[in-house]
Amino acid sequence: MTAAVDRDRLGAFLRTRGLVDGPVTARPIGDGHSNLTYLVSDGTRAVVVRRPPPPPTPPGAHDVLREAMFVHALAGSGVPVPRVLATAEAGDLFDVPCYVMTFVDGPVVTTATPEALASSSVRRGIGESMVDTLAALHAVDRAGVGLGEAGRPEGFNARHLKRMRRLVAGPDGALPDGFADVDAWLERHVPSESGAAIVHNDFRLGNLVIAPSAPGRVAAVLDWELATVGDPLLDVAYLLASYPQPGEPLVPTAEMATAVLEDGWPARDELAARYAAATGRDLSGLGWYTTMVLFKLAVLYEYSRRQGTDPYYADPSLVRSFLDAAHRAT
Repeated sequence: MTAAVDRDRLGAFLRTRGLVDGPVTARPIGDGHSNLTYLVSDGTRAVVVRRPPPPPTPPGAHDVLREAMFVHALAGSGVPVPRVLATAEAGDLFDVPCYVMTFVDGPVVTTATPEALASSSVRRGIGESMVDTLAALHAVDRAGVGLGEAGRPEGFNARHLKRMRRLVAGPDGALPDGFADVDAWLERHVPSESGAAIVHNDFRLGNLVIAPSAPGRVAAVLDWELATVGDPLLDVAYLLASYPQPGEPLVPTAEMATAVLEDGWPARDELAARYAAATGRDLSGLGWYTTMVLFKLAVLYEYSRRQGTDPYYADPSLVRSFLDAAHRAT
């Protein structure tokens, strides 16, 4: 993307669509561990380009055109998302598909709340807006926004567990040490779906753009690459499992959100109660979903560690952290 020929082709692609006027610069933004994201500017206007990472990738993952479909469908739904401006099939611009979206101004909060948002009341507002945004997503009429056929909600939980298992199983189907007992517990207790909704599947603080000034609110939800139609309690469990609490061991996704340990941020049980009040959903069975998302994260980190293409995943203790948390949650 940074090579001159890539910038030239990208600039031409954007100019023909009226999105920029002159030569462009491109720089990566985000943590770079999922689909790759670039801020592209002609010095006056800026857009964001998303494309898959280099191969190998997990089967079915990093489908940026499916991601763009979800983002485009949710425009105007009440869920804050960027606006999709253009899409390109593999070969149209790069050797992989990509899409272009609007740039949403504001910080992505991870390890510290920005100074402009660092009052207790604003921190609480951000936390409450996170939950309200998730509740709004799960209330979207998926057929009404054109996503009625985007997933198979019946049997989703058992099918999702099976898919995760296959990513790390050996040729004989055996799972690595630490995975098998959690998988067996999940298999024995897999619940019927609590309902069907559009699920983000990676809904956490680090995937949200926060409005740059008070009051605290979510300005945009990013990283829709895992979105589908499934059980909404998986999103709730993922958010809570990735939301640190004082005195608890930090799993890697929680390490990316340690800002919430500062004064003012709602506690995890407050988030759960707010979601339940907003949606009327019963969270009494959330334990299975929490164990499932921690197992899933262990699987995805282990899969990425084996591929060896991203140094971030090289440390096996990251996988162990998720598995230990999954054992605590059973």
